[in-house]
Amino acid sequence: MAVQPEGTPCWADAMFGDVEGAKRFYGDVLGWTFGESSSEYGHYTQAYAQGKAVAAVVPPMPGQEGQSQWCLYFASPDAAATAEKIRENGGEMLMEPMQVGDFGTMCLAREPSGAVFGVWQAGVHEGFEARATPGAYCWAEVFTREPEKADAFFSAVFPYRMKDIVDDAVDFRMFDIGEDTVLGRMRMTDDFPPEVPSYINVYFTVDDCDEAVARATKLGGVLRFGPMSSPFGRFAALSDPQGANFSVIDITTTEGEMPRVEEV
Repeated sequence: MAVQPEGTPCWADAMFGDVEGAKRFYGDVLGWTFGESSSEYGHYTQAYAQGKAVAAVVPPMPGQEGQSQWCLYFASPDAAATAEKIRENGGEMLMEPMQVGDFGTMCLAREPSGAVFGVWQAGVHEGFEARATPGAYCWAEVFTREPEKADAFFSAVFPYRMKDIVDDAVDFRMFDIGEDTVLGRMRMTDDFPPEVPSYINVYFTVDDCDEAVARATKLGGVLRFGPMSSPFGRFAALSDPQGANFSVIDITTTEGEMPRVEEV
């Protein structure tokens, strides 16, 4: 895998109070296997789908315990320069750029409407080794109540072109790099409880959406939405037993016509 263009989602990880429980859950739902945990790097443990690195799980650092959540990382050729852009455009740095051995350099930030994300400047670890195959990352969406803030921020920090889905029923924007659409943004409606903050929802690919949902709920996961068929695939939104939100999508089962979009 080559290093991804700037602004491309390139990695995902999550902090879990019960890492072994998370490994059992995602191992069963997504078919993941796990590498050795590295004590040198805070017991960071990579997850694999068909032998390809697709994500990681890690226990919280002391004082960082709290709600489990998935963190999506965006590729950057220079994490320090991206951190500066984040600050200049109203974002908050949660962790300044930090080199992780020869793997790469990371930082964590919060965009102005509240969603937390990461930045990854690749070293020997270039990010996802597979995408859009069973068990691997496929897609992500920023869920926010303040889309104007999120749109202005992300398009200033990363070299995105933007387009909107033409549909009065939904406020949905897509961010493109070159010819590729790499990220979505959805306005949160009143369907979301007021205490749910803005977040980035990560989609993992599955062979069969309904089967994955059945496995997840049997293991203590909570179904939030779906399963529903769309022109992009059949998908469902879930929370894992430790409260981390994610979605599953079967991209081979599609229904309906692709929506009309317009450049912004």
